[in-house]
Formats: sequence, structure tokens, C-alpha cells
Amino acid sequence: MMICAAPVENSAGHRSSMRRGACPSLATPMVTGDGLLVRLRPAKPGFALQELVALAEAAEVCGNGILEVTARGSLQIRGLTATMVPVLASKIADAGIYIAEGLAIETPPLAGLDVSEIVDPLPLAAQLRAAVAACQPGLVLAPKLSITVDGGGHLHLGGVTADIRLRAVRIDGQTFWLLAIAGTEATAKRIAVLDEPLVAPAVVSVLKSLAAMGDSARARDLDAAILKAGLVSAADVDAVDPLEPAPHSAGIHDLGENGKALGLGLAFGQIRARELRTFLAALEIFGATDIRMAPDHALMVLGMDLDRVAAAQALALGHGFRAFPLDPRNHIAACAGAGACASALIDTRVTAQAVIDAAPSLLDGSLTVHVSGCAKGCAKPSASALTITAAPIGYGLVVNGAASAAPNAYIEEKTIRSAMERLEALMRERKRAGESARSCLTRLGAEVIAAAVRQG
Repeated sequence: MMICAAPVENSAGHRSSMRRGACPSLATPMVTGDGLLVRLRPAKPGFALQELVALAEAAEVCGNGILEVTARGSLQIRGLTATMVPVLASKIADAGIYIAEGLAIETPPLAGLDVSEIVDPLPLAAQLRAAVAACQPGLVLAPKLSITVDGGGHLHLGGVTADIRLRAVRIDGQTFWLLAIAGTEATAKRIAVLDEPLVAPAVVSVLKSLAAMGDSARARDLDAAILKAGLVSAADVDAVDPLEPAPHSAGIHDLGENGKALGLGLAFGQIRARELRTFLAALEIFGATDIRMAPDHALMVLGMDLDRVAAAQALALGHGFRAFPLDPRNHIAACAGAGACASALIDTRVTAQAVIDAAPSLLDGSLTVHVSGCAKGCAKPSASALTITAAPIGYGLVVNGAASAAPNAYIEEKTIRSAMERLEALMRERKRAGESARSCLTRLGAEVIAAAVRQG
């Protein structure tokens, strides 16, 4: 459902689900360590530049002035109080900004502009939204359930986890949609290859099955064999080629006749609203018109003349953005951390910077280092080659696991930098010619890595 944000009641009248486990929205903000948090998804593919300016201004007035872009590409406003949430909603409504509510149906950040797409996924995404909205009675689904609709272009969503995945594929000159469930492009269970007219009915059928299982059911709870038996596939799902990994969002992306997009990552996912407003004012001078949220905690800047894009990229670097593909910060996933989250026990940004400074060999792009303030691992719920999480004595180091896994080693609070220096020394000593950091860590194994960081 797409709605223009309307004022919501204060805490006395809320559906009092200001709780974790649900998707925070204007109607149901989430309690965090620095107040309430609201997550916003634009109803359009992105925000007009002035709409993002208005949101930054509202974040300063109504919250603590911190804005975030999530790993999935949603905008978050932090530090709200129960009395300021309806004020924020009014400001959003007054600015004419439409916010998407309900089931998340996500498309790539450059959808409709990426000339390498097999097909523009936006029309199918709109069909799905209409089909879900038309269900009577309405479907009651898990709050974090999501669908991705991917045209198969350059900056695709293959690395994003989703309950239902749709990807355009071309077979013998014809376009079809690959339907898969529960995972990323690499891990999801492939169900069928469908003609476009059959896609919306198939997806609605899956959603109805989930709704019948209860409002906490996810696609991983479904029986893939039963789903396959109920659909006629136009081709062998296993014969469809996998996607190559998408490039990082940060950097300049060629859109052919549509110009160029400038991808800018927020340093560790956050930015001060005032700093964002200053930067957006400069982008307007450069001719930028629209901003799309992107995975990797990033923004896609559109509309600039070709001769202005490189200058804007250099300016962004000065404002602290991750503006280039080789920026080592591109390969660290860090949550909000202590002070911003009630559950977090460590300053994740300080820890992440210690990794960057002391162990640069890890950040060659072959893996993501996950820094988590607690065992929930919100910044990267899936397993990472290396996860640093909070532990009673300071930090826990998990090798090839998620933040919830039992640590392979413990690191005292004040020794994280020296521990990372020892890991860097191990990498320099044992890494083979041409070997990536991921391959090296895999070969060395958890015991060797844990022994290295425990020394000293």
C-alpha cells in the first residue's frame, strides 16, 4: 500500500508495538537506545532531492539529527520521542512525500534506468502491489516479509535476502521470471520459471499460504516441493545461469543514454542531517534531481550532467561518504552500536575503524567483516567470514558464522587493535600469491585464526 504519511497518535494511542522484531514505521516506531526509530521506504523508486532535504530537516527538528540508510536501502530517522513521531508524520505529509507501508516489494536501486536490465522490473512490482492490495480479506503477513523483483541488471539484488525472489531471465530470446524462495540469489530454493502473466497469481498464492500459517510465518517455513508441484515451469530452473556478483554501490555507474549515477555509501551507515543538507545543497548546484536509496547503506544520485559527476564524487569524499569502489569501509557491516541501541554493548564504529587501521589486508573485497553490538547481528544477520561481536570481557570473534554463533576466540576490551594487528601479521605471513583474504582465512581455519588473535 502506498500512502501519504498522515499524523499518528502519540504513545497513549499507538498500537503499542514499539517493540523489536517488527519493522519500525511511522505507525509503529521501534524503541532503541537513543529513543524511537522510524524506517521509511519511498513509494516511488526514490526521493526527489528536495524531498530528501525536507526529511533531513524533519530529522533535525523531530529526532536527534541522525539519519541512516539500512543494508536493504531504507531510510531511518533516529532519536524520536513519542510526542515527536506525529510531528514528523505531519512534516512528511506537508512536504507531499509518499511513504510505502505494508509488504516490502523491492526493486534494484537503478531499476528502469539500467540499460543492462533484461526488463524494467517496476511495472511487475506495481502489479504485485495491486494484486496484494486487492486480496479480500487482506493478508496478515510477517512484518519483515519481503519480495524482490529484479530485472537482472548491473546493480542487481542478488545479495539481498528475501522471502520471495523474482528475477528476469532470457531463454531462447523470450523473457521469463525465475521464482525462488527464502534466501539470496545463491541460497534461495528455485521454484519455477514463469511467463509474466502467471507471476502475480503465483506470488499471491504463496502469500496466502504464508498468511494461513500465521503472522510470523516466513518463506523458509514453506515446502518447496509442494510449491513446485503446483506450478508449471516454462524451463528447468536449474538450467538458469546464476547471477555474477553485483558491483559495490559506491562509485560511478554508467546508465547509457540515461547518463550516470553516482553511488555514495554512508560511512558505517549513518550521517548527520545537517551535514546531509549541506551536501544536498551542493548536489543541487551540480544539477542532481533525484536520490534513490540502495543496498550497502548507500544513495544513488541521479540527474547530474556527465561533466559534474566526477566533481560531485570528489566532494562526497570530503564529506565523509564512501565514494569509490576501493574504499575499505565498503567491506565492513556495522550496526548502530552502543549509545544508539539499547542492546549494543560496544562502540561499533570505533571497532570498525580499528579493523580498517590495523588489518587492511582483510578488506580486499572478497569478504565482509561484520561488527555487531550484540548477538542479534542486525547489520548482517547471515554468516560472515569474520564477525566481531560484543562479549562479557569485551569482544567475541566468530569465524565463518553469524553474530549469534559461539565465538571462536575472546578479545579483551582494550586489546581489539592489537588483536587485529596480529591477524594482519598472520595474513601477511601466510597469504599465498594471488590469494584473496576470504580464501586465505578459509584455508587457515578457525583454530589458527583464533590462536593468532589470542596471543599477547
